[in-house]
Amino acid sequence: MSAKAISEQTGKELLYKNICTSAAVQNRFHYASVTAETDWARLTQDHSWLLTERLVVKPDQLIKRRGKLGLVGINKDLQGVREWLKDHLMKETTVGKAKGVLKNFLIEPFVPHTQEEEFYVCIYATREGDHVLFHHEGGVEVGDVDAKAQKLMVPVDGKLTEDLVKEQLLTQVPDDKKDVLASFIVGLFNLYEDLYFTYLEINPLVVNQDGVYVLDMAAKIDGTADYICKAKWGDLEFPPPFGREAYPEEAYIADLDAKSGASLKLTLLNPRGRIWTMVAGGGASVVYSDTICDLGGVDELANYGEYSGAPSEQQTYDYAKTILSLMTREKHPLGKVLIIGGSIANFTNVAATFKGIVRAIKDYQGPLKEHEVTIFVRRGGPNYQEGLRVMGEVGKTTGIPIHVFGTETHMTAIVGMALGHRPIPNQPPMDAHTANFLLNASNSAATPATTRTASFSEPKSPTDTCPAKKCKAGLPTAKATTLFRKNTKTIVWGMQTRAVQGMLDFDYVCSREEPSVAAMVYPFTGDHKQKFYWGHKEILLPVYKNMADAMKKHPEVDVLISFASLRSAFDSTVEAMQYPQIHTIAIIAEGIPEALTRKVIKMADEKGVTIIGPATVGGIKPGCFKIGNTGGMLDNILASKLYRPGSVAYVSRSGGMSNELNNIISRTTDGVYEGVAIGGDRYPGSTFMDHVLRYQDTPGIKMIVVLGEIGGTEEYKICQGIKEGRITKPVVCWCIGTCATMFASEVQFGHAGACANQASETAVAKNQALRDAGAYVPKSFDELGDVINLELTGFRVPHCYCELGLIRKPASFMTSICDERGQELIYAGMSITEVFREEIGIGGVLGLLWFQRRLPRYACQFIEMCLMVTADHGPAVSGAHNTIVCARAGKDLISSLTSGLLTIGDRFGGALDAAAKQFSKAFDSGMIPMEFVNKMKKDGKLIMGIGHRVKSINNPDMRVQILKDFVKQNFPSTQLLDYALDVEKITTSKKPNLILNVDGFIGVAFVDMLRTCGGFTRDEADEFVEIGALNGIFVLGRSMGFIGHYLDQKRLKQGLYRHPWDDISYVLPEHMSM
Repeated sequence: MSAKAISEQTGKELLYKNICTSAAVQNRFHYASVTAETDWARLTQDHSWLLTERLVVKPDQLIKRRGKLGLVGINKDLQGVREWLKDHLMKETTVGKAKGVLKNFLIEPFVPHTQEEEFYVCIYATREGDHVLFHHEGGVEVGDVDAKAQKLMVPVDGKLTEDLVKEQLLTQVPDDKKDVLASFIVGLFNLYEDLYFTYLEINPLVVNQDGVYVLDMAAKIDGTADYICKAKWGDLEFPPPFGREAYPEEAYIADLDAKSGASLKLTLLNPRGRIWTMVAGGGASVVYSDTICDLGGVDELANYGEYSGAPSEQQTYDYAKTILSLMTREKHPLGKVLIIGGSIANFTNVAATFKGIVRAIKDYQGPLKEHEVTIFVRRGGPNYQEGLRVMGEVGKTTGIPIHVFGTETHMTAIVGMALGHRPIPNQPPMDAHTANFLLNASNSAATPATTRTASFSEPKSPTDTCPAKKCKAGLPTAKATTLFRKNTKTIVWGMQTRAVQGMLDFDYVCSREEPSVAAMVYPFTGDHKQKFYWGHKEILLPVYKNMADAMKKHPEVDVLISFASLRSAFDSTVEAMQYPQIHTIAIIAEGIPEALTRKVIKMADEKGVTIIGPATVGGIKPGCFKIGNTGGMLDNILASKLYRPGSVAYVSRSGGMSNELNNIISRTTDGVYEGVAIGGDRYPGSTFMDHVLRYQDTPGIKMIVVLGEIGGTEEYKICQGIKEGRITKPVVCWCIGTCATMFASEVQFGHAGACANQASETAVAKNQALRDAGAYVPKSFDELGDVINLELTGFRVPHCYCELGLIRKPASFMTSICDERGQELIYAGMSITEVFREEIGIGGVLGLLWFQRRLPRYACQFIEMCLMVTADHGPAVSGAHNTIVCARAGKDLISSLTSGLLTIGDRFGGALDAAAKQFSKAFDSGMIPMEFVNKMKKDGKLIMGIGHRVKSINNPDMRVQILKDFVKQNFPSTQLLDYALDVEKITTSKKPNLILNVDGFIGVAFVDMLRTCGGFTRDEADEFVEIGALNGIFVLGRSMGFIGHYLDQKRLKQGLYRHPWDDISYVLPEHMSM
């Protein structure tokens, strides 16, 4: 939930602390809170003004129109306030449909004033901007402010000025009050924006000669902005609406929800009720509540709640045991029912969540049987068959009546069974699907990858992308009508390997020529490749550290799927919209502050980008493309026939319910053409109407299905479109949330936008309006499939394919550098014929096999020179010595070579890597050479690559000189080498042999080559250093010398080596006698 109501005391405290205005705001922090436990002596000690001033007292429990209800005590002294409270405190009262106890009261100073000094001001958010309402006659009798008030809309990113306020809002205000009011309203608006309010109303606002008085205030803030505003908000409490108690169990679940990446919600409606629910999914939970109320169970409905977003087994256990504990506290003469329902999950592991529920049922089996609880289960999604099996088994072992159903049963059918409105089938038919048959193992056109470990990461020129249409200068860019095609390519932001694999599986069964995912972006690791399956084969997809590299290397991409967290989703989306190639962005994250979402929407409208989300699972176009986890696993893709297009398109808010629509449409029509879940937030990036109009203009679509919900007014635009003839195709529409009008108090459902702020936003009103406009509206969600089937009769439902039961087997190895299986050997995509024809040499071959790059000529020459100068350094060094000793012991070439290579490490040969890392780190951190030398000395560390036993500044190493001349003449830049040479000047001034040796030179020069040759990103260059590529140069070069020493010893027929005694210092302990 985003917009959360706060108490009047909390709202005023935030206002008094944070408002910035030249108007004199009076009575700051002059309020006192009173409950039944209040110590009056302590209260008057803390608030001495209570003893001296006239007072106002009123309940502070989110009650509207308190004055008209006689719930405000005015102009009383402290004794009068206490007398007034005797008649009201802890007394039950009725406000509208809600009946509750008055527990919390607010006492404030009484402000004498006239009617002419009362004003009304209100600020509230809409999709387009923030509306400021002002009326010059405030107070209890303000009436219909929507009709009477002056209005001013401040667009998203707009600014409110005092001149604008005076010009448009204060036209009927006396001149002597305009400056004060204008300053206060601008300050109030800035406060509203800075503290992420979504609604702020003051009535009356009193302005007199002393200043401004905020008498009554009502406010809501965007709870999702907690991570931004925590310092200014402090620890806020969000009271329940009047008529509903705040239960500790609700607070416990809210705490679980806050600590989890999943969604866990619980609202107690009637703890004595006999109908309890445990429903998965924000949309599905509303549908189940609707159905219970439609079937007459509103008075017995005990709770509303939902769990979604793939909670863990432990989280589900904690959630389930809380509900089971609540429902087994009081007996009901008719027994109780527990409805464990849900739509077909997209990504939640049903078996894992059901294990948590089963654990709770086992723990509470005694109380459940004692309270005569019957459980009804209906679920679908990943591993749902195992989940249902486990649930059925626990019913048999515990003796608790548990009736289990899968996707073959309509989602809400179990409600009718639980309430006795329909019979309970003995053994319902079970759907069993496996989609492995679609993963063809042959090399047919359906499996286009020609190699076991193919790579689709090479960028290609765009062929059939659909960019947004260009418009005249100054006008927003028009958005694309067709979002997804058979060759649509996407970048996935976030390391969501499971979602990407699901997309590739879908692509494969739809016979796409290439995967829809071109690359992934993940800022928290370096550039690398990630392994995935393409059918039965394994492929590599590139992962980039930054978006710029991904966009540059994959110009064919026009869709971004963002799995960024709620904290980073805004920045990553704004960054993505800077690239003109992107025309569709799906934002999966839930909990993005509404103010940030509105900024994204504005920018997207200006750039012609279609936004799907936030708080969405995405969308799907059968046979073409799917976003992330949409559509679930392959068994559901098969069951709902999503591998080929039908002729029905739908748009929904709920992600889980979109998968349920896939199921319903596939069973009643020829299937889905396209489906989009726009997300459950108040301001989704694209609206119902955006997609309905796209569907209207798409020839292959014959019917449009809309699953709306309580909250907002977007569905009325569909009504208008039908009436005006803009929408001519059949529209089947149902708005969920009809139960809300039956509840005594306001209930915030699972989606942030699922809350009606006025009568026209209720589901009942919208369903009637759609019906009147000519849309096909069922009587309930239960009948949605029947209406769709009735309006789309005569369409052939295609048959499914046969199941072959094939499985995927992981390969034992993966390689991306060489392929010997074809007509000729291939090195990193370059045939051996081309290798010789191009004369790339040993350096070029090494570039292909080590770096997967065709390196520039000078780089190849440099590598070859490095191999030459590191080939040998005489028989005295440890590696050559070991090789010689081993050869003279009669060992073979491989053993002798290995003996020498095993000596390579930090003390011998390993200085290449270490020098490259040390110098790079110092240079990149901005240290000047002297700082670097001093720091290494202070830390007691050697500078790797500096120093030589024989060579010095007076006796230079010609190997270094040869390499230096070549590098300076051919490299485009030698920043790190220059840095190392500056370090050498400092070290040789201390001791002449502290020169930059050949290891150090190769190390720093190689880094310069990697960074400046144009073939690598900075991260890629650094990664090759990190994983030991430079030591590989030494190993390869020195192997030539070791082999030479081996052959030399064999040719000279040298015998077994024994070290002479006179070259050994024997140091033994002295003999000790007793």
